[in-house]
Amino acid sequence: MTILNVDIPSKIVDVLTPGKTDSGLAVRYRVLHGGRDGAKSHSIARVLLARGRAKPERILCVREVQKSIADSVHKLLCDLINELGLSGFYDIQKNIITGANGTEFTFHGLSSETRNSLKSKEGTTICWIEEAQTITKRSLDILEPTVRASGSELWFSFNPDLDTDEVYRRFVVNAPPDAIVGQVNWSDNPWRSQVLDAARERMKAEAPDDYAHIYEGACRPAIEGAIYFKEVSQLRNSGRLCNVPYDPMLKVHVVVDLGFNDYMALLLVQRLGSEIRVIRYIEDRQRFIPSYHQELIDLKLNYGTLYLPHDGRAKHVTGDSAQSQFEKLGWKVEIVDDVGIEQGIRKAREVFPRVIIDRTNANELVNRLGRYRRRVNAEGQASTPLHDDESNGADGFRYLAVVADQMSNDSGKVININAAFRRQ
Repeated sequence: MTILNVDIPSKIVDVLTPGKTDSGLAVRYRVLHGGRDGAKSHSIARVLLARGRAKPERILCVREVQKSIADSVHKLLCDLINELGLSGFYDIQKNIITGANGTEFTFHGLSSETRNSLKSKEGTTICWIEEAQTITKRSLDILEPTVRASGSELWFSFNPDLDTDEVYRRFVVNAPPDAIVGQVNWSDNPWRSQVLDAARERMKAEAPDDYAHIYEGACRPAIEGAIYFKEVSQLRNSGRLCNVPYDPMLKVHVVVDLGFNDYMALLLVQRLGSEIRVIRYIEDRQRFIPSYHQELIDLKLNYGTLYLPHDGRAKHVTGDSAQSQFEKLGWKVEIVDDVGIEQGIRKAREVFPRVIIDRTNANELVNRLGRYRRRVNAEGQASTPLHDDESNGADGFRYLAVVADQMSNDSGKVININAAFRRQ
């Protein structure tokens, strides 16, 4: 079989070329980040098609949300198969692409996956994570141990959004020694679109911050149009996204937004005077209440009140409400007043200046708040907030705002949560 040569920018060659890291370690992670028109996705797709032709590979293509195959890189790969003259080698099917030698491309959305549902992908040799800026900690924690075949690699491509995004924080800011990381922008791409030259120059002159983000790959304080854009920006600029140590002399209150197929969000909060400290944030899906209870108990914190939204009173298929389940496990539970979404958003804005958030253990909450947006119609008019993966953490923050001044450090009724758990 003849060798397939593909043209990609030289800076990308440095990241994707087989070999070892500068420290001599075998490569586990290959990371390409930067602004628009850097050819990151096209280059990775070309290299993967060439590698899959050269020898059998099991290539898993993932993103955070994939509602249909149209949301994936399937079409990009199909277009390049035709462009590179590989249609005789690759068989393109609706949800999978296979090579004559056994190479296989499959496509998944991580937000809907669990550890069990991804078990069949343990033989993956290369996992391509596209639009990696949206990948959550939960998804990475599920994905990484799944891709565990000998010599397997994870390839990331993305345009950065927030410096608190999990992939940016884990693989750019704190790149591990077995990673090769490269920033690639339009200026590094000799095949960049000449059509965009004038638009780039105009944006650079008229909107330098937008230019820096869109074309030079700089991070934003929050997503443009986010409901809490100003508040999250001020949180960062004032140094209130920082290390927030747990104070065992203060009660830890737990504010919950309920979910099962949607994310369930838990904010662990301490209050000192008027200051609201978010020391930890937990989110996951398709887990039952006793599982979250055990995770909280394992942290061995000085717990106070657990706050639930108004639907915490509703009975579920188990015949028990969330309130009843938590109370049976030993928690002191209170229901948050239902003040409505818009009033809750106003309360959240009022409370924001008093909030400090731990940048390690509650990092994902900042991402959720920085991406929480409204629906926009065809005329560009904004309406109600979107209900998506960002909204659960943002809803939990709204509930926190409503109860912030109710949080007390008084011991009150003594509750032995550990003992209650042992009785179950």
